[in-house]
Amino acid sequence: MSQEGAVSASAASLEELARWPEEMCRRELQSVLPRLLSMFEHSDDWSEHIQILKITVQMFLPHMNHMTLEQTLFSQMLPKTVKLFDNMMYELTNQARELSSQNLEIQATLRNILQTMVQVLGALTGCVQHVCATQESILLEHIHSLPSSVIHVVKSTFVHCKNSESVYSGCLHLVSDLLQALFKEAYTLQKQLMELLDMVCMDPLIDEKDDILNMVMVIHSLLDICSVISSMDHAFHANTWKFIIKQTLKHQSVLKNQLKHKDIITSLCEDILLSFHSCLQLAEQMTQLNAQDSADYRLFQKTLKLCRFFANSLLHYTKEFLPFLAESCCSLHQLYLQIYSKFPPSLYAAKISKEQQEEIAGAFLVTLDPLISQLLSFQPFVQGVLDSDLALPNELQFPQCLLLLMVMDKLPSKPEDVQALWCKECQTSGGTSRVSLLKAIFCSFEQCSGELSLPVYLQGIKSKGQAEVAITLYQHVCVHLCTFIASFHSSLFPEMDAALLNAVLSANMITSLLAMDAWCFLARYGSAELCAHHVTMVAHLIKSCPGECYQLTNLSILLRRLFFFMATPQQVEFIQKFPPKEAENLPLWQHISLQALPAELRVPAALEITRAGTMQCRRWLGSSRTVADLACLNTALSALLAVYNSASEAMDIGQQTAVMEVGSQLWAFLSTKLLTGQPYIQETIGLLLPLMGFFIQSLDPQLISQVVTLQNSLLKLEPLDYICLAVLDFVSSLGKFFISEAIQNKILPNLSSIFASLLAHRNWLLEQHTLEAFTQFAEGTNHDEIVPQCLSSEEIKNKVVAFLEKTGFIDETEPARVERVKQEKGIFWETIAKVAEVKWSSLQPFAKRARLECSLEEEYRATCQAAAEALEDLELLLHKSPAPDWLLPRLEGLQGRMEGLRCRLLQSKHAPSP
Repeated sequence: MSQEGAVSASAASLEELARWPEEMCRRELQSVLPRLLSMFEHSDDWSEHIQILKITVQMFLPHMNHMTLEQTLFSQMLPKTVKLFDNMMYELTNQARELSSQNLEIQATLRNILQTMVQVLGALTGCVQHVCATQESILLEHIHSLPSSVIHVVKSTFVHCKNSESVYSGCLHLVSDLLQALFKEAYTLQKQLMELLDMVCMDPLIDEKDDILNMVMVIHSLLDICSVISSMDHAFHANTWKFIIKQTLKHQSVLKNQLKHKDIITSLCEDILLSFHSCLQLAEQMTQLNAQDSADYRLFQKTLKLCRFFANSLLHYTKEFLPFLAESCCSLHQLYLQIYSKFPPSLYAAKISKEQQEEIAGAFLVTLDPLISQLLSFQPFVQGVLDSDLALPNELQFPQCLLLLMVMDKLPSKPEDVQALWCKECQTSGGTSRVSLLKAIFCSFEQCSGELSLPVYLQGIKSKGQAEVAITLYQHVCVHLCTFIASFHSSLFPEMDAALLNAVLSANMITSLLAMDAWCFLARYGSAELCAHHVTMVAHLIKSCPGECYQLTNLSILLRRLFFFMATPQQVEFIQKFPPKEAENLPLWQHISLQALPAELRVPAALEITRAGTMQCRRWLGSSRTVADLACLNTALSALLAVYNSASEAMDIGQQTAVMEVGSQLWAFLSTKLLTGQPYIQETIGLLLPLMGFFIQSLDPQLISQVVTLQNSLLKLEPLDYICLAVLDFVSSLGKFFISEAIQNKILPNLSSIFASLLAHRNWLLEQHTLEAFTQFAEGTNHDEIVPQCLSSEEIKNKVVAFLEKTGFIDETEPARVERVKQEKGIFWETIAKVAEVKWSSLQPFAKRARLECSLEEEYRATCQAAAEALEDLELLLHKSPAPDWLLPRLEGLQGRMEGLRCRLLQSKHAPSP
């Protein structure tokens, strides 16, 4: 053996080893390596550790068998290296608090630690580079300590760099150069590691559980690094994600059951939202500065590309691992909602220019469309979107509506089973349930009150040869809903009918209107027989509806609209099935416009309704006039009013005279005293006033005087709004009526009082109608002196002037208006929902309840008050006309019952206490 070879490893110093030539290192590897590893294990000096590590990696690693690297080196040296790095990081973090420009000792210590850490990272980089250079394909089991150790120190480094502002406080500049070197070295190390892992080969036919678990660990550790570097280096962040996605797809066959798919999807969604929000902030800043060619715009474009990259990565991953994403559906659902909640035209969107909106939509939002397409047939996603217990905050209701519409647009091209998955309600064994798509759309739509009231505008539909026009949310939903109905699979018609009917019966007016519009489209799109079937069904529902309720109102509007779409033969059949000459069918005909009938059907129908209506009125005039009879009277008046509103030209003089006479007779039985606490009579007034307005030129002036006097007295009782509207309908018609001098002193003061009272009303709907009625009256009347008498205050004068000049009272900016609508949406929606719930429950009969003792006195008082009022009414009737023969015996019977009640009261009063 040569002299050099005789030198023992134990006697050779590290400095001497560093000077060995390559050939000697190769020859003495087997004898020197154990010594080096022993020295590394037992040394407590950081600098000696680093020197041993560098010598081992640089001089001896190139001569080792790559098949045995894990056993001979990595498993023995890397754990201690990681521990060494952690200790240095601990010391670095603890002593950084004392760093200052005056404390030179601490400054030198920290810089030495940082330099040592840079060397550790460099040595690990050498390990990775050696493995990459010596092997074309790598089995993870041969190097499994290397990836885990590298990832640990890389992540620790990035976390420290990310927190450096807080760790070093105001003295960061004293070590910034070494921190940059540390970050750069960690960056290089991770990049080299990703190149190494790209060379890893995993045979799907060989069940190597340790390799699989190691690769899963590597992927999820890199996922953790992504969360650290996301705000530090966008390009590096994107490349790390690119590598993660690439590896999951490369080893899909062996990793698919082991990967934590939920963590990957959640992290990817978070990064998408983070980059998207950054993109919006830049766009908003550019909009405010009105700058398009600045550095901000270039950064905006880079960030937008990052958004697109992340979105495509999500799209690719979802496509390959969809069966394993059941737990990720909530994240995917929320991703869509969060994105569209911050993008115009959402009320909660950033204020960005139209150009940036189009760029974002064209480069990023387009990727969400195929993502939803991939999820359409995935049952867990359907369950998440249509969950009956889904509770979304206000800002996510509008995006939810857009998502449901997107799904609806895609369904017609899908198989029947996919359509059924979305369109049928379902109750699972676990107790969860989902609603149908159509029901979800109606529910989501009605919660977009702010977007509907502003309104917000969405991209319109391009017509051939015409420019695209923005449309409101209502139009957008209606168009897409009707398009969907036109392509609805026949097997799902029952679900569609149920959804439309439930929506028509909604307590929310705008929802009911949308359902009616969709139903009317169906009536026009379908056959004449289908339309007739729907009209007949609605007619039967109306006839079976118990009492007045908002559902009856909605059904009556639907009947009126559908009737216009019926073909003439089907209209003939309807008339035969529900003949208008029969009083029992007047509840239907009061809601039908005779304009829907051709002339040959309209005239006889109007004649029959008029005869049946006037006969019903005369029957009431000649009866005992009970409350039940009064309800029939109101139906008759409503049917007569429908005839005059829609087919007055079909009425001859005789029929008009008959209606006017019966109307005049009805007024003889009405007074303010009779109106107190009797809603049916108030309803009669509300119907009779507009009906008599048709005959204003033919009415007896004394009768007009009585009506106006009654109206003025009625308004003092604060009647319901529809009574006030009826009053306005009548008094506005007086603008064309010449009031003779004989009755001017009776009519004109009451007219001015009526207008003054209603112009001062605080209900916005009544206020608007009053302004319209007053304007119509003032423009037509010959009695100009009454006009200023109606303007009782300066506030009312300003209100009328503003109405005539079409100017508003409130000067509200667009941002202020949006904020107000958002607040109203948050305040009022829950209240409206509760009111709707109460209205629905009001249809159900109340369960019998035990009377509460505390309410007995109130019941006694109410009963006595009702009896006293009935006696007063009877006294008034005796003044108006002779009493019938049966009245005296009836009163004597009542007097006997009164005496019996008096005796019982006296007995109970003197009875001993128990």
